[in-house]
Amino acid sequence: MVSFKLLPTLFSIPNTNPYRKPTIRTCLSHRRLNVILEPYPGGAKTFISRFAADEPRKGSDILVEALEREGVSHVFGYPGGASMEIHEALARSSIIRNVLPRHEQGGIFAADGYARASGRPGVCLTSSGPGATNIISGIADANFDSIPIVAITGQVPRRLMGTDAFQEVPLTDITRPITKFNYLVLDVEEIPFIVKEAFVIATSGRPGPVLIDIPRDIQKEMAIPNWNKPIMLHGNASRLQEKALLEEIVRLILQSKRPVVYAGGGCMNCSEELRRFVELTGIPVATTLMGLGVFPCTDELSLRMLGMHGTMLANYAVDRSDLLLAFGVRFDDRVTGKVEAFAENAKIVHIDIDPMEIGKNKKPHLSICTDVKLALEGINRILEKNASKQVISVEKDIPMTKYNDNASSTWRKEIEEQKEKHPPSYRTFGEAIPPQYAIQVLDELTNGDAIICTGVGQHQMWAAQYYKHKHPRHWLSSSGLGAMGFGLPAAMGAALAKPGAVVVDIDGDGSFMMNIQELATIRVENLPVKMMIFNNQHLGMVYQYEYEYGDSNSMHSYLGNPSNQAEVFPDMLMFAKACNIAAARVTKKGELREAIEKMLKTPGPYLLDVMVPHEAQVMQLIPDGSSFKDAIRGAQ
Repeated sequence: MVSFKLLPTLFSIPNTNPYRKPTIRTCLSHRRLNVILEPYPGGAKTFISRFAADEPRKGSDILVEALEREGVSHVFGYPGGASMEIHEALARSSIIRNVLPRHEQGGIFAADGYARASGRPGVCLTSSGPGATNIISGIADANFDSIPIVAITGQVPRRLMGTDAFQEVPLTDITRPITKFNYLVLDVEEIPFIVKEAFVIATSGRPGPVLIDIPRDIQKEMAIPNWNKPIMLHGNASRLQEKALLEEIVRLILQSKRPVVYAGGGCMNCSEELRRFVELTGIPVATTLMGLGVFPCTDELSLRMLGMHGTMLANYAVDRSDLLLAFGVRFDDRVTGKVEAFAENAKIVHIDIDPMEIGKNKKPHLSICTDVKLALEGINRILEKNASKQVISVEKDIPMTKYNDNASSTWRKEIEEQKEKHPPSYRTFGEAIPPQYAIQVLDELTNGDAIICTGVGQHQMWAAQYYKHKHPRHWLSSSGLGAMGFGLPAAMGAALAKPGAVVVDIDGDGSFMMNIQELATIRVENLPVKMMIFNNQHLGMVYQYEYEYGDSNSMHSYLGNPSNQAEVFPDMLMFAKACNIAAARVTKKGELREAIEKMLKTPGPYLLDVMVPHEAQVMQLIPDGSSFKDAIRGAQ
């Protein structure tokens, strides 16, 4: 591992490789920075190579050692003709272990889960052609949700490029719009600094996916690597505007009567600073789907999730707010609904590290383009200093206890009234199992400490609404792209990143089957992933939308066997049995708690098939393009 010192230079470096083109989402500043590498202070001061310094080695061995130097311990790689040399080099490594997924998409989703759970870059490896195109959804998912991934793909030899050779696809062209940066390696001597650069880009600023495409002949070529060559990048140094802007934010807070924090995935690395900010100000917090866990749902000032499927309380508070503190968010449509009606009476402060997000969807009154962690540290210092003085001058002296004491008390009372008026509710079905209740039982039995992974659909929203998320990096879900099939492989990556943690994949039968082959990987790796499948024999969210907005004609959302609707089809227990994974099915509410307890206590992987009514719906719901005032409320 290495650390980086960022220094401005007075000249620009010509781009001699036409394939090294940043995308419009790179979020790099206009000044050049020379990135000088120094030993990583938290790790070994020197890296001990298994090769002599002047010993030639294959390009594949150079690549693997470059990954080792970046601290990589796991690669999720599926071999093929164009990547075999890299897999042979991985087999020679005593540091990196390759985890073999059963599908390339499973591999990149596992790398994604690994990165979300650990905060470190996830690494996946595929061959060329269809192997490479199978990871496109995973790249797009990481790009949407700002997840650091380094995806490495084999490519046909250079002499065959452009000839429509067997399994040749122009992957850098295909992925350019959905990567933060991508490379086609045309010179074996470029491998060391390309890998360095890739990890810097993937993790700096707004994180994201980086792709490295390596032709097979370069993997075989012999060379002596230069590990000390500096990398030259457009700068993305951590920077903060003048202190006056932070002081202006504090003044806005003190003048407000109904402030709300709107916190998103950009707060993932500053949970402690956010909690301190709330402790100093007493301002309630609503989080996005990506931001679940950055502020504990169990805190009395938590409004929980806002947006289309958020709580009535969070949406009410934002609608009523006179100051909206938007930290690490992008005002996406699933949060704002009708954007012009979103927080229409509030002054908006937007802090985000990506300048492309400032004002893109909602124009702020005050904005700072910086790391939210730096901004919160600066704001907290001002608040702490003012608290020690007891007063701060705005136009007149205002007591510095939270924001204005009277306003704070009145606002919190109003929120408490709304909490009592609109408690979360769901429909019950006699002895049938309400999925929301199942999540409440899971939350109780795990004390809210499990790492929760999900697919996409109704189960995802129920898990967001009813599990009491307390920790950052404990909620792993495909939020922006909404990729079904994410949950199971992401749980696999999380279990490898956090050994000893309780990892639960809450999934739907439709989403689960999209990457069901990863049961084999989980079994072979003996990963203690717990799978709780909400099986309603339907694509539940599609069915709900058909019911709510259509003619209630469920033509293509039924997943069972139309000729025998009384049977459970397909039988999830048989899939588990095929992979020698312990499994059980529960159909009655009275038997649920014991079934979940058994799932959690059983060593190794476990599949619990929870049969739930297909009539169960996600509530509350703000229809597409509508505002909070159009919300469909309560149990239906």
